[in-house]
Amino acid sequence: MRGIVIKDLYSVNESIRDKEVRVIGSDGEMIGVMSSREAQHLADDAGLDLVKISPNANPPVCKIMDYSKFKYEQAKREKENRRNQTVIEIKEIRLSMTIDIGDIAVKTKQCVKFLEAGNKVKVSIRMKGRENARSYQGVKVMQDFYAGLEGKAVQDKAPTTEGRNIIMMLSPVKA
Repeated sequence: MRGIVIKDLYSVNESIRDKEVRVIGSDGEMIGVMSSREAQHLADDAGLDLVKISPNANPPVCKIMDYSKFKYEQAKREKENRRNQTVIEIKEIRLSMTIDIGDIAVKTKQCVKFLEAGNKVKVSIRMKGRENARSYQGVKVMQDFYAGLEGKAVQDKAPTTEGRNIIMMLSPVKA
């Protein structure tokens, strides 16, 4: 499936319809500007493919190369990049304005687990009814929660009130 995506990016051999193209040889040296037909003959004589690598240039840039080898190396590079890529998830912990100390301890332990796994944590409080008038209490609960993490987290976003929610973003401390 990845080969199909790569093939869509590059025009190869007879699918190059431009009148003039700038040609780069298989060794990487500039050959010059010529018609696409002449460039195709050069590629055929070398037993290689003519690949349009920069279609937006004026004139478009084509390179004489072994396309199947190029495609293989491109797929290999993509696979290596996917392997080295780390996915950072955002986990959410919900608190309430009337949360008890024991419950905060449980939520703090859960938050530490998320942070040690390398995830970011979104801490939120949903205010209901008359709690909207006392949003400062929710911000205090958030600050107490953050104080309980004892240097295991960095505040990306301080507790702020957004409508009916109070939101704080935390990320793990870099070692």
